[in-house]
Amino acid sequence: MADITDVSQQLSEAIKSQDADYIEARLTEGETSHITYRGKQLEAIGRSTSIGGNVRALVKGGWGFVCFNDLSELPEKVARAIKQARFVGKEESQLAPAEPVIENVPSTISEDPANVSLTEKKQLLDEYNDIICRYPKIQTSMINYSDSQRTTIFLNSAGSRIEQERRDVALRLAAVATSNGEVQQAGISLGGLNDFGAVRGLHSQAEQLAKRAVDLLSAPHVKGGEHTIVLDPILAGVFVHEAFGHLSEADFVYENEQLRQIMTLGKTFGESHLNIVDTATLPNLRGSYKYDDEGVLATKNYLIREGKLVGRLHSRETAAKMKEAPTGNARAISYRFPPIVRMTNTYIEPGSASFDDIISDIKEGVYARNWYGGVTSMEMFTFSAGEAYMIRDGKVAELLRPVVLTGNVFDTLKNIDAIGNDLDMNQGGGCGKGGQSPLPCSNGSPHIRIRNCLVGGR
Repeated sequence: MADITDVSQQLSEAIKSQDADYIEARLTEGETSHITYRGKQLEAIGRSTSIGGNVRALVKGGWGFVCFNDLSELPEKVARAIKQARFVGKEESQLAPAEPVIENVPSTISEDPANVSLTEKKQLLDEYNDIICRYPKIQTSMINYSDSQRTTIFLNSAGSRIEQERRDVALRLAAVATSNGEVQQAGISLGGLNDFGAVRGLHSQAEQLAKRAVDLLSAPHVKGGEHTIVLDPILAGVFVHEAFGHLSEADFVYENEQLRQIMTLGKTFGESHLNIVDTATLPNLRGSYKYDDEGVLATKNYLIREGKLVGRLHSRETAAKMKEAPTGNARAISYRFPPIVRMTNTYIEPGSASFDDIISDIKEGVYARNWYGGVTSMEMFTFSAGEAYMIRDGKVAELLRPVVLTGNVFDTLKNIDAIGNDLDMNQGGGCGKGGQSPLPCSNGSPHIRIRNCLVGGR
């Protein structure tokens, strides 16, 4: 079978010979591996390879999309996408301008996961699993590991040809403890771009999470109600991604009249110290790349600057419809899907306060760390913290049972009254939207303090 480099020229010629307002294609070849444990039971292990591509055509505002694994008869696949587009297109096509690009973008690799055998990966996870499972009162563990390496060639009818490489690694470790009918769990999620080393050396973290799951069995509940809370960089990053970042994706904004009225550029959403950014330009983060899946150069995008809403995330189509600039945020999880507007690396910029400064004047509050889960509905959110502690008289005190934070994202943003100087990025997990999950993203923040946050408890 021919590889994607061999057939890219053929596909490029097929695109140029067809009549449409716009045509683009992506060819991808890659390899993935995965390992899953449930307790001491190895549930799944394997490695797979894939090769395929897609063609997307725009005619009179209508899109046609064809994906394929067979790299033969490419002109026919281009023609089929155009036929689909003509069938649905009834309006003027709109795409923000993007200069044609011809570039090869190799990845900068620290430790290539492709060079680590499946046996060695399993041995490392066995070590983590043994540490968790032998801890007293641990009933079971959950481990999910995956990696992927992918080369993609992007082509379009304007003459672009962009070849990019990336290697992605993700790991989730969790421990479940039981005693006298009580059940508690603790976990960590980690990942890395182009570096298997991101999941090495986690033996102490594995033991710590097992201990925390057991400690939670006897931890007290917080008294429910409004509290001053401090979020660590992981939970604050998840908050800014889930509760605010999705509201900044322009396809969501454009299609929702209520949200367009809320997300008005120039509106004040926080104090002047609040700055929220999304960018794929940072090195070595899982949401990073040079060009998005429409061949648009990645940019640094301020969503909130000095407390005011100043931007949102765009594809070429949403940028044209909203008369704004494209931001390089069109992404697809694989060649089986068309690109849609997605976040990359989303974070709150650091301020000047130390952690001690942030908690020093809190007589009684809650310190919430890590994430466990959550849901959002428009501007309302509910998040579960992975761990929580009381703050008493400016000091971190006893461990609490997991807490649930609930509120309106815009009220919560306005109630952020202190931002730390210790920005950290969370690279675990992945983002889901439009049936495409888990898309590699990163999110982060410094420690932040929030006034009057509703905390669920007893």
